[in-house]
Amino acid sequence: MIVGDPQAAEDGDRQTQLLRGALDMCLLALLASEPAHGYELVRRVEETGIGAVGYGTIYPLLTRMRRLGLVADRQQASPTGPPRKVYELTTAGRARLDAWQQQWTRFTGIVDAILSQRESDTTPARS
Repeated sequence: MIVGDPQAAEDGDRQTQLLRGALDMCLLALLASEPAHGYELVRRVEETGIGAVGYGTIYPLLTRMRRLGLVADRQQASPTGPPRKVYELTTAGRARLDAWQQQWTRFTGIVDAILSQRESDTTPARS
């Protein structure tokens, strides 16, 4: 990124806004495949290509989702230090993930259709 590049800053802001609306759903999906501790979730999120998401974002989300009954935590022994909290999806979390996924699929379908219409409107007519 070029320092002071307004387009790069705007792109970063747009990415942040999109992520803010989808990160809790992504965390539930990652936990649906396998329980994990916070550090592992941060690593998994980064591996998806979404970008860097810090502990200061992940842990408050996990705490909120635990209070809502979407995830549960349990202590797991750590080979190198104190026990770690491992988070796993609850039945309610799985149901919420299913509902959010359906909502997401409908929403992205609508957005894709709008963007596709724009693309077809800007395609030059062939003679």
